[in-house]
Amino acid sequence: MTRIRLDLTREQILAHRLSVNGLGERQPLSPASLRRAAWAGLQDSMPRAALLSLHARIHGVGPATWEDRSLVQLWGPRFSAYVVAARDLAVFSLGRFPVAAKGQRTAEELASRLDAFLAGRRMAYGDAGEALGEIPNRLRYAATTGRVLIRWEGARQPVVWTVPAPDIDPAAARLELARRYLHIFGPGTTSSFTGWAGIGTVDGRAAFDAIAGSLTAVRTPVGDGWILTSDEPAFRARAVNASPARLLPSGDAYFLSWGADRVLLVPDAGHRADLWTSRVWPGAVLVEGEIVGTWRRAQGDVEIEPWRRFSPAVREAVEAEAATMPLADAARIRVNWDVRDRGKGVEPSVAPVSDGPRPPSIPG
Repeated sequence: MTRIRLDLTREQILAHRLSVNGLGERQPLSPASLRRAAWAGLQDSMPRAALLSLHARIHGVGPATWEDRSLVQLWGPRFSAYVVAARDLAVFSLGRFPVAAKGQRTAEELASRLDAFLAGRRMAYGDAGEALGEIPNRLRYAATTGRVLIRWEGARQPVVWTVPAPDIDPAAARLELARRYLHIFGPGTTSSFTGWAGIGTVDGRAAFDAIAGSLTAVRTPVGDGWILTSDEPAFRARAVNASPARLLPSGDAYFLSWGADRVLLVPDAGHRADLWTSRVWPGAVLVEGEIVGTWRRAQGDVEIEPWRRFSPAVREAVEAEAATMPLADAARIRVNWDVRDRGKGVEPSVAPVSDGPRPPSIPG
Protein backbone atom coordinates (compact mmCIF):
# COMPACT_ATOMS: atom_id res chain seq x y z
CA MET A 1 0.00 0.00 0.00
CA THR A 2 1.33 3.42 -0.99
CA ARG A 3 2.03 5.66 1.98
CA ILE A 4 0.46 9.10 1.50
CA ARG A 5 2.99 11.72 2.56
CA LEU A 6 1.06 14.89 1.80
CA ASP A 7 -2.54 16.08 1.72
CA LEU A 8 -3.12 18.81 -0.88
CA THR A 9 -6.09 21.16 -1.06
CA ARG A 10 -7.67 22.40 -4.27
CA GLU A 11 -6.23 25.85 -3.56
CA GLN A 12 -2.70 24.50 -3.25
CA ILE A 13 -2.97 22.50 -6.46
CA LEU A 14 -4.38 25.35 -8.52
CA ALA A 15 -1.83 27.81 -7.14
CA HIS A 16 0.98 25.48 -8.15
CA ARG A 17 -0.42 24.91 -11.62
CA LEU A 18 -0.91 28.62 -12.21
CA SER A 19 2.70 29.20 -11.23
CA VAL A 20 4.32 26.44 -13.30
CA ASN A 21 2.08 27.31 -16.25
CA GLY A 22 3.39 30.88 -16.19
CA LEU A 23 -0.07 32.36 -15.72
CA GLY A 24 0.89 34.92 -13.13
CA GLU A 25 2.97 37.83 -14.32
CA ARG A 26 3.99 37.66 -17.98
CA GLN A 27 7.68 37.09 -18.64
CA PRO A 28 9.85 39.00 -21.16
CA LEU A 29 10.19 37.40 -24.58
CA SER A 30 13.33 35.26 -24.87
CA PRO A 31 14.32 31.72 -25.89
CA ALA A 32 14.25 30.78 -22.20
CA SER A 33 10.72 32.08 -21.61
CA LEU A 34 9.48 30.43 -24.81
CA ARG A 35 10.92 27.11 -23.69
CA ARG A 36 9.43 27.48 -20.22
CA ALA A 37 6.00 28.30 -21.68
CA ALA A 38 6.26 25.14 -23.80
CA TRP A 39 7.60 22.93 -20.99
CA ALA A 40 4.77 20.41 -21.52
CA GLY A 41 4.28 21.38 -25.16
CA LEU A 42 1.77 23.81 -26.65
CA GLN A 43 -1.14 22.13 -28.37
CA ASP A 44 -1.77 23.71 -31.77
CA SER A 45 -4.59 21.57 -33.17
CA MET A 46 -6.80 24.65 -33.27
CA PRO A 47 -5.08 27.11 -35.64
CA ARG A 48 -2.73 29.36 -33.68
CA ALA A 49 -3.73 27.99 -30.29
CA ALA A 50 -0.03 27.66 -29.44
CA LEU A 51 0.50 31.33 -30.27
CA LEU A 52 -2.30 32.39 -27.93
CA SER A 53 -0.91 30.12 -25.19
CA LEU A 54 2.43 31.91 -25.58
CA HIS A 55 0.67 35.28 -25.46
CA ALA A 56 -1.02 34.34 -22.18
CA ARG A 57 2.41 33.81 -20.61
CA ILE A 58 4.90 36.13 -22.32
CA HIS A 59 5.18 39.84 -23.13
CA GLY A 60 5.89 40.90 -26.71
CA VAL A 61 4.46 37.88 -28.55
CA GLY A 62 3.66 38.74 -32.18
CA PRO A 63 1.79 36.92 -34.97
CA ALA A 64 4.93 35.07 -36.08
CA THR A 65 6.37 34.14 -32.66
CA TRP A 66 5.19 30.53 -33.04
CA GLU A 67 7.71 30.25 -35.90
CA ASP A 68 10.65 31.48 -33.82
CA ARG A 69 13.82 29.56 -34.59
CA SER A 70 13.93 28.27 -31.01
CA LEU A 71 10.62 26.42 -31.58
CA VAL A 72 9.51 23.55 -33.81
CA GLN A 73 6.13 22.04 -34.70
CA LEU A 74 5.46 18.31 -34.70
CA TRP A 75 2.81 15.67 -34.13
CA GLY A 76 3.14 15.31 -30.39
CA PRO A 77 1.04 13.75 -27.60
CA ARG A 78 -2.01 11.90 -29.01
CA PHE A 79 -0.62 12.81 -32.47
CA SER A 80 -2.03 16.33 -32.14
CA ALA A 81 -0.15 19.27 -33.63
CA TYR A 82 2.20 20.72 -31.00
CA VAL A 83 4.73 23.54 -30.76
CA VAL A 84 7.72 22.72 -28.57
CA ALA A 85 11.20 24.07 -27.94
CA ALA A 86 13.60 22.77 -30.59
CA ARG A 87 15.96 21.52 -27.91
CA ASP A 88 13.08 19.46 -26.45
CA LEU A 89 12.18 17.69 -29.70
CA ALA A 90 13.39 14.36 -28.36
CA VAL A 91 11.18 14.59 -25.26
CA PHE A 92 7.97 14.99 -27.27
CA SER A 93 8.87 12.54 -30.03
CA LEU A 94 11.19 9.78 -28.78
CA GLY A 95 9.50 10.09 -25.41
CA ARG A 96 6.50 8.48 -27.09
CA PHE A 97 8.48 5.94 -29.13
CA PRO A 98 6.82 2.52 -28.70
CA VAL A 99 8.36 -0.01 -26.38
CA ALA A 100 6.89 -2.94 -28.33
CA ALA A 101 9.04 -4.17 -31.22
CA LYS A 102 6.16 -4.09 -33.72
CA GLY A 103 5.41 -0.44 -32.98
CA GLN A 104 9.08 0.43 -33.25
CA ARG A 105 9.38 -1.21 -36.66
CA THR A 106 6.30 0.63 -37.94
CA ALA A 107 7.61 4.02 -36.80
CA GLU A 108 11.15 3.48 -38.09
CA GLU A 109 10.08 2.07 -41.45
CA LEU A 110 7.66 4.94 -42.09
CA ALA A 111 10.30 7.53 -41.12
CA SER A 112 12.94 5.92 -43.33
CA ARG A 113 10.63 5.63 -46.33
CA LEU A 114 9.50 9.22 -45.91
CA ASP A 115 13.09 10.44 -45.58
CA ALA A 116 14.19 8.57 -48.73
CA PHE A 117 11.22 9.84 -50.72
CA LEU A 118 11.48 13.48 -49.68
CA ALA A 119 15.28 13.57 -50.07
CA GLY A 120 15.51 16.95 -48.35
CA ARG A 121 12.25 18.33 -49.80
CA ARG A 122 9.19 19.60 -47.94
CA MET A 123 5.77 18.47 -49.08
CA ALA A 124 2.12 18.49 -48.02
CA TYR A 125 1.68 15.37 -45.96
CA GLY A 126 -1.31 14.25 -48.02
CA ASP A 127 0.79 14.24 -51.18
CA ALA A 128 3.67 12.50 -49.41
CA GLY A 129 1.39 9.83 -47.99
CA GLU A 130 -0.23 9.11 -51.35
CA ALA A 131 3.16 8.92 -53.06
CA LEU A 132 4.22 6.30 -50.50
CA GLY A 133 0.99 4.39 -50.92
CA GLU A 134 -0.02 5.16 -47.33
CA ILE A 135 -3.07 6.73 -45.74
CA PRO A 136 -1.60 10.20 -45.02
CA ASN A 137 -2.61 10.17 -41.33
CA ARG A 138 -0.51 7.04 -40.88
CA LEU A 139 2.62 9.18 -41.33
CA ARG A 140 1.96 10.51 -37.83
CA TYR A 141 3.34 7.26 -36.42
CA ALA A 142 6.74 8.23 -37.82
CA ALA A 143 6.76 11.32 -35.59
CA THR A 144 7.75 9.22 -32.56
CA THR A 145 11.20 8.68 -34.10
CA GLY A 146 12.06 12.37 -33.74
CA ARG A 147 12.83 12.49 -37.47
CA VAL A 148 9.63 14.17 -38.69
CA LEU A 149 8.67 17.84 -38.35
CA ILE A 150 5.64 19.69 -39.68
CA ARG A 151 4.44 23.18 -40.41
CA TRP A 152 0.71 23.73 -40.15
CA GLU A 153 -0.88 27.12 -40.65
CA GLY A 154 -4.44 25.91 -40.18
CA ALA A 155 -5.89 26.60 -43.62
CA ARG A 156 -4.04 23.92 -45.57
CA GLN A 157 -2.58 20.47 -45.02
CA PRO A 158 0.51 20.27 -42.83
CA VAL A 159 3.80 20.41 -44.69
CA VAL A 160 6.14 17.61 -43.63
CA TRP A 161 9.90 17.07 -43.78
CA THR A 162 12.55 14.94 -42.10
CA VAL A 163 15.51 15.76 -39.86
CA PRO A 164 18.28 13.69 -38.24
CA ALA A 165 17.12 11.59 -35.30
CA PRO A 166 17.84 13.08 -31.83
CA ASP A 167 20.86 11.54 -30.12
CA ILE A 168 19.14 10.30 -26.97
CA ASP A 169 17.82 6.99 -25.73
CA PRO A 170 14.01 6.76 -26.05
CA ALA A 171 13.73 5.44 -22.49
CA ALA A 172 15.48 8.54 -21.13
CA ALA A 173 13.21 10.77 -23.22
CA ARG A 174 10.13 8.96 -21.86
CA LEU A 175 11.23 9.55 -18.27
CA GLU A 176 11.68 13.24 -18.97
CA LEU A 177 8.25 13.35 -20.60
CA ALA A 178 6.75 11.87 -17.43
CA ARG A 179 8.57 14.44 -15.29
CA ARG A 180 7.34 17.25 -17.53
CA TYR A 181 3.79 15.96 -17.20
CA LEU A 182 3.92 15.77 -13.41
CA HIS A 183 5.48 19.22 -13.10
CA ILE A 184 2.83 20.96 -15.22
CA PHE A 185 -0.25 18.78 -14.62
CA GLY A 186 0.50 17.23 -11.22
CA PRO A 187 -0.70 15.65 -9.07
CA GLY A 188 -0.99 12.90 -11.65
CA THR A 189 -1.40 9.17 -12.06
CA THR A 190 -0.10 6.58 -14.48
CA SER A 191 -3.41 6.53 -16.31
CA SER A 192 -3.62 10.33 -16.58
CA PHE A 193 -0.06 10.42 -17.94
CA THR A 194 -0.65 7.73 -20.55
CA GLY A 195 -3.90 9.37 -21.63
CA TRP A 196 -2.20 12.72 -22.12
CA ALA A 197 0.91 11.33 -23.81
CA GLY A 198 -1.00 8.88 -25.99
CA ILE A 199 1.23 5.93 -25.05
CA GLY A 200 0.49 2.43 -23.84
CA THR A 201 -0.42 1.72 -20.22
CA VAL A 202 2.56 -0.59 -19.82
CA ASP A 203 4.91 2.09 -21.19
CA GLY A 204 3.49 4.72 -18.85
CA ARG A 205 3.66 2.47 -15.80
CA ALA A 206 7.27 1.60 -16.58
CA ALA A 207 8.14 5.31 -16.74
CA PHE A 208 6.51 6.00 -13.36
CA ASP A 209 8.25 2.98 -11.84
CA ALA A 210 11.62 4.21 -13.14
CA ILE A 211 11.24 7.65 -11.50
CA ALA A 212 9.51 6.36 -8.35
CA GLY A 213 12.41 7.47 -6.19
CA SER A 214 11.77 11.11 -7.14
CA LEU A 215 7.99 11.02 -6.54
CA THR A 216 5.84 11.83 -3.53
CA ALA A 217 2.43 10.23 -2.97
CA VAL A 218 -0.32 12.76 -2.27
CA ARG A 219 -4.02 12.86 -1.49
CA THR A 220 -6.22 15.40 -3.29
CA PRO A 221 -9.93 16.26 -3.12
CA VAL A 222 -10.46 14.11 -6.24
CA GLY A 223 -8.25 11.14 -5.38
CA ASP A 224 -4.68 10.02 -4.76
CA GLY A 225 -1.82 10.83 -7.09
CA TRP A 226 1.86 11.65 -7.42
CA ILE A 227 3.94 14.81 -7.58
CA LEU A 228 7.62 15.36 -8.17
CA THR A 229 9.30 15.48 -4.76
CA SER A 230 11.21 18.54 -5.94
CA ASP A 231 7.84 20.32 -6.39
CA GLU A 232 6.68 19.65 -2.82
CA PRO A 233 7.91 23.00 -1.41
CA ALA A 234 6.08 24.85 -4.20
CA PHE A 235 2.84 23.01 -3.43
CA ARG A 236 3.16 23.87 0.24
CA ALA A 237 3.82 27.55 -0.54
CA ARG A 238 0.34 28.12 -2.00
CA ALA A 239 0.90 31.83 -2.77
CA VAL A 240 0.62 32.86 -6.40
CA ASN A 241 0.26 36.20 -8.12
CA ALA A 242 -2.82 35.36 -10.21
CA SER A 243 -3.37 37.53 -13.28
CA PRO A 244 -6.52 39.70 -13.52
CA ALA A 245 -7.59 37.96 -16.74
CA ARG A 246 -6.27 35.59 -19.37
CA LEU A 247 -7.99 34.13 -22.43
CA LEU A 248 -6.63 30.59 -22.74
CA PRO A 249 -7.12 28.94 -26.14
CA SER A 250 -8.67 25.56 -26.84
CA GLY A 251 -6.34 22.82 -25.61
CA ASP A 252 -4.19 25.07 -23.41
CA ALA A 253 -2.12 23.06 -20.95
CA TYR A 254 -3.85 24.65 -17.96
CA PHE A 255 -7.13 22.88 -18.66
CA LEU A 256 -6.00 19.99 -20.86
CA SER A 257 -7.40 17.39 -18.50
CA TRP A 258 -9.83 14.52 -18.20
CA GLY A 259 -11.85 12.66 -15.60
CA ALA A 260 -11.70 13.70 -11.96
CA ASP A 261 -9.12 16.39 -12.68
CA ARG A 262 -11.81 18.37 -14.48
CA VAL A 263 -13.84 18.38 -11.28
CA LEU A 264 -10.86 19.92 -9.52
CA LEU A 265 -10.57 22.74 -12.06
CA VAL A 266 -14.30 23.36 -12.56
CA PRO A 267 -16.48 22.07 -9.69
CA ASP A 268 -19.81 22.84 -11.38
CA ALA A 269 -20.93 19.99 -13.67
CA GLY A 270 -22.85 22.29 -16.02
CA HIS A 271 -19.86 24.53 -16.50
CA ARG A 272 -17.64 21.50 -17.15
CA ALA A 273 -20.01 20.53 -19.96
CA ASP A 274 -19.67 24.05 -21.40
CA LEU A 275 -15.87 23.92 -21.39
CA TRP A 276 -15.08 20.31 -22.26
CA THR A 277 -17.61 19.78 -25.02
CA SER A 278 -18.03 16.61 -27.05
CA ARG A 279 -16.67 18.42 -30.10
CA VAL A 280 -14.16 21.29 -30.39
CA TRP A 281 -13.46 22.81 -27.00
CA PRO A 282 -13.88 26.59 -26.62
CA GLY A 283 -11.23 28.67 -24.91
CA ALA A 284 -11.28 29.25 -21.15
CA VAL A 285 -11.68 32.64 -19.44
CA LEU A 286 -9.30 32.72 -16.49
CA VAL A 287 -9.88 35.48 -13.91
CA GLU A 288 -7.70 35.73 -10.80
CA GLY A 289 -6.84 32.05 -10.93
CA GLU A 290 -10.31 30.62 -11.59
CA ILE A 291 -11.89 29.48 -14.85
CA VAL A 292 -15.08 31.56 -14.94
CA GLY A 293 -16.32 31.27 -18.51
CA THR A 294 -15.61 30.30 -22.09
CA TRP A 295 -14.77 32.20 -25.26
CA ARG A 296 -14.73 31.65 -29.00
CA ARG A 297 -13.35 33.71 -31.87
CA ALA A 298 -14.24 34.20 -35.50
CA GLN A 299 -11.72 36.57 -37.10
CA GLY A 300 -12.08 39.81 -35.14
CA ASP A 301 -15.20 38.78 -33.21
CA VAL A 302 -14.61 37.37 -29.75
CA GLU A 303 -17.64 36.03 -27.87
CA ILE A 304 -17.36 35.71 -24.11
CA GLU A 305 -19.75 33.46 -22.19
CA PRO A 306 -19.33 34.24 -18.48
CA TRP A 307 -20.53 31.82 -15.85
CA ARG A 308 -21.20 34.58 -13.35
CA ARG A 309 -21.85 38.28 -13.30
CA PHE A 310 -18.62 40.11 -14.14
CA SER A 311 -17.83 43.40 -12.45
CA PRO A 312 -16.93 46.37 -14.68
CA ALA A 313 -13.28 45.91 -13.68
CA VAL A 314 -13.27 42.25 -14.72
CA ARG A 315 -15.01 43.01 -18.02
CA GLU A 316 -12.42 45.69 -18.70
CA ALA A 317 -9.58 43.26 -17.95
CA VAL A 318 -11.07 40.60 -20.23
CA GLU A 319 -11.58 43.08 -23.05
CA ALA A 320 -8.02 44.34 -22.63
CA GLU A 321 -6.78 40.76 -23.04
CA ALA A 322 -8.85 40.30 -26.18
CA ALA A 323 -7.56 43.55 -27.64
CA THR A 324 -3.94 42.39 -27.41
CA MET A 325 -4.35 39.06 -29.20
CA PRO A 326 -1.35 38.80 -31.59
CA LEU A 327 -3.35 37.64 -34.58
CA ALA A 328 -2.57 38.83 -38.09
CA ASP A 329 -6.22 38.64 -39.19
CA ALA A 330 -7.62 40.66 -36.28
CA ALA A 331 -6.91 44.34 -36.94
CA ARG A 332 -9.87 45.22 -34.76
CA ILE A 333 -11.31 43.04 -32.03
CA ARG A 334 -15.01 43.16 -31.23
CA VAL A 335 -15.92 41.65 -27.86
CA ASN A 336 -19.46 40.30 -27.63
CA TRP A 337 -20.79 39.26 -24.25
CA ASP A 338 -23.10 36.27 -24.12
CA VAL A 339 -26.81 37.16 -24.22
CA ARG A 340 -27.41 35.90 -20.70
CA ASP A 341 -24.92 38.43 -19.35
CA ARG A 342 -25.90 41.03 -21.91
CA GLY A 343 -29.40 41.03 -20.47
CA LYS A 344 -27.89 42.26 -17.22
CA GLY A 345 -26.71 45.46 -18.78
CA VAL A 346 -23.52 44.36 -20.49
CA GLU A 347 -23.30 45.61 -24.06
CA PRO A 348 -20.97 44.43 -26.84
CA SER A 349 -17.69 46.28 -26.79
CA VAL A 350 -15.25 47.22 -29.50
CA ALA A 351 -11.65 46.99 -28.47
CA PRO A 352 -9.35 48.76 -30.93
CA VAL A 353 -5.98 47.13 -31.32
CA SER A 354 -3.08 49.53 -31.29
CA ASP A 355 -0.31 48.87 -33.77
CA GLY A 356 2.11 49.75 -30.97
CA PRO A 357 5.82 49.02 -31.12
CA ARG A 358 7.06 46.01 -33.02
CA PRO A 359 7.67 42.97 -30.78
CA PRO A 360 11.32 42.76 -29.73
CA SER A 361 13.44 40.26 -31.62
CA ILE A 362 14.61 37.22 -29.72
CA PRO A 363 18.37 37.10 -29.27
CA GLY A 364 20.38 34.03 -30.27
